[in-house]
Amino acid sequence: MALSIGDPLPAATVYTPAVEPVLLPQLVQGRPLLLLFFPAAHTRVCEKELCTFRDGLALYNTLGVQVYGLSVDTPWTLGAYAQALGLAFPLLSDYNREATRAFGLEISLRGLPGFAQRAAYVVDATGRIAWAWVAEVPAQEPPYEAVARAVKNLLEPA
Repeated sequence: MALSIGDPLPAATVYTPAVEPVLLPQLVQGRPLLLLFFPAAHTRVCEKELCTFRDGLALYNTLGVQVYGLSVDTPWTLGAYAQALGLAFPLLSDYNREATRAFGLEISLRGLPGFAQRAAYVVDATGRIAWAWVAEVPAQEPPYEAVARAVKNLLEPA
């Protein structure tokens, strides 16, 4: 079952590139988050997505939002991938698929099970989902402007 707006982050364990376990709610630390689930490192659409967020990171930094990328790749793969792309935001491994399953994002790609569907979640400073987008197909890129607008709407008074 997919998570919805207003739901708290699940207590799923993910891993840093140094293989340190982290519970998703621990990432909040009183600030909003942007969680970017992507199917797999070293793939064309995932690279374009991560580089687009890398290139627009100043906006999220200015707003005090911490960006994280998550995939089911190994922690070591994600560490090397982040370095190769010059990412200034962390990539986290959901190798055990706890977060992918908790968010209801598990899919198969070309007959291989266990991947995460591409998705973006804006999480408020209390750890609740404030905005969500899930791709209809893995090759669909996130609506970059809508993600930025959702973050701004969360943080800027109406």
